[in-house]
Amino acid sequence: MFDAALAAADGHIGAHCIHELWMRAELVFTVEAWLERLWQHAAPSIPEWLPMRYIQWLPLAYDVAARFQAPGGRSNIYLVLLDYGERGAEPHGVYVGMSHYPPAQRFDQHKAGIRAAGCVLKRGIEVLTGPTLHLQRIRRSEAVQIEALLADALRDAGLMVQGGH
Repeated sequence: MFDAALAAADGHIGAHCIHELWMRAELVFTVEAWLERLWQHAAPSIPEWLPMRYIQWLPLAYDVAARFQAPGGRSNIYLVLLDYGERGAEPHGVYVGMSHYPPAQRFDQHKAGIRAAGCVLKRGIEVLTGPTLHLQRIRRSEAVQIEALLADALRDAGLMVQGGH
């Protein structure tokens, strides 16, 4: 299926194939190689929820975020992958945020220094859209609570977490 997606330059199907590998805890070099091939063959059609690099704890982030639900509104919960490569064992952390802007736009604001969290400005790599897709366009009151609870839950699961005010 992945080879057919590459031949058709279908980033959406290819992303789902890679996502399936990830969720089955495939080895890092396999996922990284597949990501590289997908970017070479189908870059324009790769969905924004597919991370651009391997993150060992991504399945855990999905599981933790799936515990939260909220009714409709205008606020968004988002996760940003942070680079802690110089610190040793786990090279990545996560920032948990909330905004009425779409996650990608809010990430761009952080990186431009607009109401930026220092850790995202300095260490932010990319938005991890997938785990929080179901937490978009929710009520602000719910988003405030979920932001804090999600940060705590990810921290309790062993991730290095920033944000979640």
